[in-house]
Amino acid sequence: MATLSELLAQKAELERQIAETQRAERADALAQIRQLMSQYGLDLADISGRAGSAPRAPSAKVAPKYRDPATGQTWSGRGLQPNWLKAALAGGKSLGEFAL
Repeated sequence: MATLSELLAQKAELERQIAETQRAERADALAQIRQLMSQYGLDLADISGRAGSAPRAPSAKVAPKYRDPATGQTWSGRGLQPNWLKAALAGGKSLGEFAL
């Protein structure tokens, strides 16, 4: 039976071998990718799937659908409900009372 120090030494050696093998396999994969890119005339835009696509326009701001009459804060109805609306709904008010 091996001692703890022997097992720890074996573990350290295995971890070193694993790291070395990972580096070698990664380098091989990168070399293969570069070779294929060169062979087929590809660039990073082709790889990312954005080749020839137009830049995405920023999304338009959505008009508010609900307003807190006390503070004037608004909510578009998208995403999480704001705390002021959650508190009002928990207090017994209806969503319709805040509709614009």
